[in-house]
Amino acid sequence: MPVVPAQPFDYSFPEGRLALVVIDMQRDFVEPGGFGESLGNDVTRLQAIVPALQRLVTACREAGVPVIHTRECHRADLSDLPPAKRDRGDPALRIGDPGPMGRILVAGEPGAEIVPALAPLPGEAVIDKPGKGAFYATAFADALEAANASHLLMTGVTTEVCVQTTMREANDRGYECLLVEDCTESYFPEFKAATLEMVRAQGAIVGWTATSDQVIEVLSP
Repeated sequence: MPVVPAQPFDYSFPEGRLALVVIDMQRDFVEPGGFGESLGNDVTRLQAIVPALQRLVTACREAGVPVIHTRECHRADLSDLPPAKRDRGDPALRIGDPGPMGRILVAGEPGAEIVPALAPLPGEAVIDKPGKGAFYATAFADALEAANASHLLMTGVTTEVCVQTTMREANDRGYECLLVEDCTESYFPEFKAATLEMVRAQGAIVGWTATSDQVIEVLSP
């Protein structure tokens, strides 16, 4: 089996059973003027991972590793948006409100789309999710089954919220997950650092971590 040098120990995966999961690399989170910036966050931190993630996505496509994308977004009538999510805190803009890129985190609006540099190719699965985890109220599990995946490369934003939630959900379902360190990011660097430590603690209790270069070297011919 291919082996990636990783923490806390090497990560191996069976041929044909690996998939890349790219979580919520959407304009509303990554680009200036989006929802993330409206909350007072520095979106340049998230933008900085795009080149490494581009390289990883390209390497996976060339190696025949399925790429699965997720988008956090809601129906236009907000029927799948619970008040506990919409009404939390005191942000300048809330989900569903008009923003610079259309209604915030509403399916079909420009801000809910994946950034152009990471646009899905025809045939790649794109999962719209109303929650933080990718399994809740979605066809994500079906997409993983269609990809014959048992091992997952986890990437995207934000590390401590949607990425970690999905990784923990996947771990509970028996998937072996590797979080790619330079292909995930948080608005808060200390949160990312803590998440990396948490997932690989106690003998990879949630999963492994490694860099994109370490993964690409194993995927490339």
